[in-house]
Amino acid sequence: MPDLDSLSILFIWTAIAIYAAAFIAYAFDLARRSEVTSDARLIREKELVGAGAPAVRSDEPPAGAAASEKESKPRYVMARIGTTLTVLAFLFHVGATVLRGIAAERVPWANLYEFAMTGTVLIVLVYLVVITRIDLRYLGTFITGLVIVLMGAAAVSFYVDVVPLMDPLKSVWLVIHVFVASLATAFFALAGALSVLQLMQSRRERRIAEQAEKPGPRFLGTLLGADRLEGTAFRFAIIGFIFWTFTLIAGSIWAQDAWGRYWGFDVKETWTFIVWVLYAGYIHARATRGWRGNPSAWLSIVGFSAVIFNFTIVNVFFKGLHAYSGLS
Repeated sequence: MPDLDSLSILFIWTAIAIYAAAFIAYAFDLARRSEVTSDARLIREKELVGAGAPAVRSDEPPAGAAASEKESKPRYVMARIGTTLTVLAFLFHVGATVLRGIAAERVPWANLYEFAMTGTVLIVLVYLVVITRIDLRYLGTFITGLVIVLMGAAAVSFYVDVVPLMDPLKSVWLVIHVFVASLATAFFALAGALSVLQLMQSRRERRIAEQAEKPGPRFLGTLLGADRLEGTAFRFAIIGFIFWTFTLIAGSIWAQDAWGRYWGFDVKETWTFIVWVLYAGYIHARATRGWRGNPSAWLSIVGFSAVIFNFTIVNVFFKGLHAYSGLS
C-alpha cells in the first residue's frame, strides 16, 4: 500500500491531467465564442439589409455583442464543461495537498514544492469562488494553463522528500505569512490575466475604430470592453495588494523573531518589497494620476511577472536566509 506522500503525488498528477482536459475545454469555449460573435455580426448585417440600410461591418464589442447575447442568449457549454473539470481537478489538488500535510505532520508549504502545491490550490479556489459572482470563465484557459505549468514544474523539478522543519520555520508565522502570500498571488494572477485580455481588447477596439479588416480574435466580442476589464483587474489587484502588504509586515515580524532584525535586505525580502512597490505604483498611478488604459495594464502584468520571478527564479537560484526551497 502506498504511503501518504506517494498517494499525494498520484493525486497531483491526476489533478494535472484533469486540468489539462479543462484547459482544452476552455480553449474550445473561446473558439465557440468566436463563432457566436461572427454569427451575431452576420445576423445584424442581414437585418440592416432587410431594412433597406447598407450592410456595414460592425464588431463593436460593448453594444453589438451585448445586444446579441441578450437576444440569442448563447449557452457556453464548453465553458461549463471546463469549469466542471476544473472543480474535479481542484478536489484532487486539495486531496494531494492535504495528504502531503498529513504525511509531513505540519502545514504543507514549508518548501518550494509544497508552496507551489498550496499556491496553485488557492489560485484555483479564488477563481472558482469569483466565477460564482462574476462570469469570468473566459479566464479559464489562462488559469488552468498557469496551474498546469506551475504544478508540472513543481512535480518534476522541485519535488523533495518530507523532511523535518528547519528551526527558523518552526513558528506560527509559517502558517500565517506564507498562506497570506499565496492568497495575494491568487488575486494577482486574476488581475494579470484580465490585464492581458484588456490589452487585446483595447487593440481590437482601436482597430475597429480605424475600420481595420481584421481587428483581432473574434471571441473578444463576447467579453467586457477594455475599460471594464481594466476596472475588474484593478479591483483584484487592490485585494492582492492588501494581502501582500500584510505579507511584508508579517515577514518583518517573523524575521525579528528568527534572526533578531526586522529587515536585512536579504534577496527574498528585497524582491518581496519590489513586488509591493510595483503594485503600489500601479494602484497609485491609476487611482490618483489617471494613468489608465494600456500603461495601467502593462504595470499590472509587470507586477505579476515579478511575483512569478520571486516565486521561481529567486527561490531556486538566489541564496540567502530565505533559502527554504529544499533543493540541494
